[in-house]
Amino acid sequence: MFKDDNQLDDFFGLKPADRDKFSRDTKINFKRKKFKEILLLVPQLLSKKERHLILLFSAVIIFSLIAIPFAAYRHFTEAAPDYGGSFVEGVVGEPRYVNPLLSRTNDADRDLVSLIYSGLMKYNEEGKLIPDLIKSYEVSSDGLNYTIYLKENARWHDGINITADDVIFTIQTAQNPDYGSPERLNWQGVEIERVGDYVLIFKLKNKYAQFLNNLTIKILPKHLWQDIKPINFAFSELNLKPVGSGPYKFIKLKKDKNGRIISYKLTANKSYHEGRPFIDEIEIFFFNSEDELIESYNKNDLDSMGFVSSKNLKKVKFKQRLNMHQLKIPRYFAVFFNQNQSKTLSDKNVRLALNYGTDKNALISKLLEGNGITANSPLGEEFSESKESLDKYPYDVEKAKELLAGKEKISLKLSTSSWPELTEAANLLKEQWAQIGIEVHVEVMQTPELQQVIRERNYEMLLFGEILTPDPDPFSLWHSSQKRDPGLNLALYDNKTADTLLEEARLLLSPTERSKKYESFQKTLIEDVPAVFLYNPYYLYPQTKQIKGAETKIISMPSDRFANINKWYMETKRVLK
Repeated sequence: MFKDDNQLDDFFGLKPADRDKFSRDTKINFKRKKFKEILLLVPQLLSKKERHLILLFSAVIIFSLIAIPFAAYRHFTEAAPDYGGSFVEGVVGEPRYVNPLLSRTNDADRDLVSLIYSGLMKYNEEGKLIPDLIKSYEVSSDGLNYTIYLKENARWHDGINITADDVIFTIQTAQNPDYGSPERLNWQGVEIERVGDYVLIFKLKNKYAQFLNNLTIKILPKHLWQDIKPINFAFSELNLKPVGSGPYKFIKLKKDKNGRIISYKLTANKSYHEGRPFIDEIEIFFFNSEDELIESYNKNDLDSMGFVSSKNLKKVKFKQRLNMHQLKIPRYFAVFFNQNQSKTLSDKNVRLALNYGTDKNALISKLLEGNGITANSPLGEEFSESKESLDKYPYDVEKAKELLAGKEKISLKLSTSSWPELTEAANLLKEQWAQIGIEVHVEVMQTPELQQVIRERNYEMLLFGEILTPDPDPFSLWHSSQKRDPGLNLALYDNKTADTLLEEARLLLSPTERSKKYESFQKTLIEDVPAVFLYNPYYLYPQTKQIKGAETKIISMPSDRFANINKWYMETKRVLK
């Protein structure tokens, strides 16, 4: 800007006569002082608008200089799960046996077992069967031998390696009637051979296509259980203070003054064979009823709830904090006809009329607030050419009346559970069937009484539910050999063609070929009208939005909502793309 000091002196008003009177440092200080004075005069020479523009441009420049590195950081990185966080979930029930061989009948037990223990196989978030403790497996050409190779990096929560001995101990304990395990039925006739520390063979007497489903049983640590005698098996402290190999480890439990267990605290298993879970801690609280559960959530004592029925959703506050997962579960509710108890139901036209006279969509709307789908078969549309082919008996009051034309007045008894949803469903069916001229007497029973009635098959019509697996075997539900207790053929269905199809299907290892058999079975059964299939409710899981990565869509039972819990996360970090 200035070619020499003379120009600079002129700029600051320093006269030529005075130039030599001052040292260079003095000149510099003098010039600095003059420069500041000039700078102070600049704003006075600018208009208000010009001053604002300068300030704005200055702010933009400063912000840009600061923002550029942050923008570059975000551009070249992405959010990824990080370790940390905790959550509290509430469930209805109380744990008694956190033991995979005793937990079948208690959802609270199952929830804890699914978090604390591992199985040989498990269901993933899509309801597909995948390895858990198994590294790989082989099936012999005749379908009778299953060679299992265990993961060698899997350990119990106390640090001891899991071996074939643990698996053999668990299965043999389940098979032994002295231990009273409900899992015994799945393992009758199965032999086990130990090949090595991490290799064993399951030997079947008869081919069974769905045998891999049985391998979802959770495994017990032999070194802790082997000295516990059968008479003490259900009373061991390990049933409440378990040691497993799953994604979470038991820390402590709390009881109220009456000795009731009110909570369990779990911590992430850092040595989990599928990788340390991201969420550090989980606390599960237990409640006597759904109303108590919801009340606790509404008081901000809980982050999530294990389940809420459709009817109670309106009681839940702060819904904006929740992801309402609608999980599909392979089950259905139906009215089963016992033709042995009612001559009226032996008339196929009466059974058809009851089907045509049932408005399933109205049931779903009133009972489930729309949270469900219609059921038209014992398996579902995945085993049919089309959904329409299953809906053979659409709601048609006039058709139902035609089928009953000329018949004497019909009166039938409908038995069901005291569970509010089923009681309401029974009364809605009573109203619907009254419109086609059928009088229905509803009989509501408490669980023990209903179980006895079912064992004795002492009912005309039974409103009840059936639970399948994602890869179902309906043999125990519909084969004629299962008409009596402990079989679950509640309609006492007996058809030789259907029996043959069920027998053949469970021998086919090919899923495609097996599906064809089940499709034919469905067509045969639907034609015989042994029941009115009603609806399949969604499993509603209200989960805090703070949890990410919960991608479960299909569950075989409520505890499977934790299927991919080791992938859930609450904290994030930035990583390079």
